[in-house]
Amino acid sequence: MLTLVVMIAGIIAALYMAWNIGANDVANSMGTSVGSGALTLRKALIVAGIFEFLGAVLVGKHVTSTISKGIVSPAALSPNVLMVGMLAALIGAAMWVTIATYFGLPVSSTHSIVGAVMGFVMVINISLIHWLVVGEIVASWVISPLSGAFIAFLVFMALKKTVLSKEDPIKEAKIVAPFFIFLTAMIITMSVIYKGLSHLDMNFGLEMSLLISSAAGIIAAAIGALLFRRFHAKYGDDEEKYAKLEKFFVYMQVMTAASVAFAHGANDVANAVGPLVTIVDIYNTGAVGAHVIIPLWVLVLGGFGIVLGISTWGYKVIYTIGSKITEITPTRGFSAEFATAFTVLVFSKLGMPISTSHVIVGSVLGVGIARGIASMDYKVIKNIIYSWLLTIPIAMGFAAGIFLLLRPIFL
Repeated sequence: MLTLVVMIAGIIAALYMAWNIGANDVANSMGTSVGSGALTLRKALIVAGIFEFLGAVLVGKHVTSTISKGIVSPAALSPNVLMVGMLAALIGAAMWVTIATYFGLPVSSTHSIVGAVMGFVMVINISLIHWLVVGEIVASWVISPLSGAFIAFLVFMALKKTVLSKEDPIKEAKIVAPFFIFLTAMIITMSVIYKGLSHLDMNFGLEMSLLISSAAGIIAAAIGALLFRRFHAKYGDDEEKYAKLEKFFVYMQVMTAASVAFAHGANDVANAVGPLVTIVDIYNTGAVGAHVIIPLWVLVLGGFGIVLGISTWGYKVIYTIGSKITEITPTRGFSAEFATAFTVLVFSKLGMPISTSHVIVGSVLGVGIARGIASMDYKVIKNIIYSWLLTIPIAMGFAAGIFLLLRPIFL
């Protein structure tokens, strides 16, 4: 009876965590699109909701470790302790993300759930934690934003040199844009097919994935070149000229934003449903499995929760990413989203723990640096960094406290 209560509570907690992921992390894909004016807030929430849900359900991680990110061995804990601990972790992580979202701060749901798992494990035995894995996660706090910033800086400077600084930027954009469309379509395709469709028995491997992605990029670039050839802009002064140029890049920014939303839904839905699957699996089998299959209904539950969070509270962090760090235009937004998609793809395929939230913030900073240091709001940046540093310890504290409250009831 008690295990049934824990499972029902776990379903509710997982839905709450998914809601938080949608509310906080939607800014990863749509913040710059709203900030640049490429999409209205309403349209951004609709696009994000569709692609996040599709990513979660179609390409969501169907196999997950019973302990998030391998920070503790499943065999080290008894089934009942693990069930209650995972429930505490879900509630603790979700509570922290709720607080961060309230203040408009983009935090990592991955790091939140990892910190929460550490919290309940520390109550039992601190020596059970794999500190090497924790060290890799801490290192990602630096690697993630710096990588995003570096690539976004390079992309925006390339656009600046090849397009923005030219006498006729529209003419130059027609030449340069197909190349960026090729890269964007290639990255999107790679993120979906390379190890992303394994649950459908579609493992293409690196070489085949590159071949298919390159073909998709060439097709997309050809279509883009034909469409942009029809784009005839008449303008008078320089201000109108660059306004027309930014409109030229709106479609490319929306395309990259949708791809980041799809990838985020696929990758981060496990932060909400992974602990739930552990609870459900233990309820069904009475044992702790090393790896368990995530049922489709659980992925749908996670996808629904993410969409619910996007539609009800997603606007808060969107405004932080899109307008408070630095001024965003479609060219700058495209540079940041492209850098985010590329960085997340490369690092996730290398198996390194990386936060999409950290990457997009770093990418926006990279664009801001390319514009000039004075263009950035350092108070906002400082608050975001503080929230990153606090994520794991606060999630740990919440989960540990909740576990101590639940342990006398269920154990």
